[in-house]
Amino acid sequence: MQKKINKIGVLTSGGDAPGMNAAIRAVVRSCAYQEIACSGIYRGYQGLIENDIEDLDARSVRNIISRGGTFLKSARSREFQTKEGRQKAFTNLKNAGIDALIVIGGDGTFTGGLIFEKEFDFPVIGIPATIDNDINGTDFTIGYDTALNTVVDAIDKIRDTASSHNRLFLVEVMGRDAGAIALNSGIGAGAEEILIPEENNGIERLMESLKQSKKSGKTSSIIVVAEGDKSGKNIFELAEFIGESLEGYDIRVSVLGHIQRGGSPSCYDRVLASKLGVGAVDAILEGKRNIMIGINNQKVTSVPLETGIKGEHKIDKDLRRVASITSI
Repeated sequence: MQKKINKIGVLTSGGDAPGMNAAIRAVVRSCAYQEIACSGIYRGYQGLIENDIEDLDARSVRNIISRGGTFLKSARSREFQTKEGRQKAFTNLKNAGIDALIVIGGDGTFTGGLIFEKEFDFPVIGIPATIDNDINGTDFTIGYDTALNTVVDAIDKIRDTASSHNRLFLVEVMGRDAGAIALNSGIGAGAEEILIPEENNGIERLMESLKQSKKSGKTSSIIVVAEGDKSGKNIFELAEFIGESLEGYDIRVSVLGHIQRGGSPSCYDRVLASKLGVGAVDAILEGKRNIMIGINNQKVTSVPLETGIKGEHKIDKDLRRVASITSI
């Protein structure tokens, strides 16, 4: 028989993503709508271990839907990786009267939640929030759309300078293991080349492409480089190699860094976060557990939490073809 749910806990963990606050808001207000209690856990799993828990109501989350980051804060917890740390977390959840847990984050967040659920038979629901869009089982993750818009806006501004000075700009974007930001923003900003970690086309192909661009009359170029690409040890080494190998290029490097994580979430991310937050509470009340709430074909769906962790997130080959065609 399913245990009655009286209170749900919610936390954010790992790297912050625009729209996390909108997801928290949706969870808290969905709980209020269903007339059950809700507790916010500050600083992710570390805060859970340290009992940094506070009851929230509908008014606690007013005016946060437009804010980037996460008002519950986030942290990476080594202590939660130990059985002793997870035992502390479980004890604090029980003492707080929390019957189920919603975790908002990415791969690492879900891994922690999966282990915790198996050890203590405690209901855990995941909501995917990461700017890298590298979670299996969902078309989009919270924060991805906002990050793309931030990157495209930055590259548009860089192109103005590149065109004015006939420069070659290498722009590094986030994506240690996934090239979704680089590929989509590169197409959106009209980049001449896009380098991503899923591919290893070699620096020779890049050099040939730059030579062809120059022959075709291009006087400035933008190369978008995901941080995980291995064409060079790093983007500065790659720029140096290009400068030494090709004449006539005035080369500059721009690393966008953590600017991609910040800022007010886009409308799409606010709506997505709201849908997933409500969906997570609905799933708990339906007796579901150990699942991730995602979006597929614009419909809220659920998959086993393990699905969101395992497997290779493949790059869209059709999108890669579009990039190749439109960059000539």
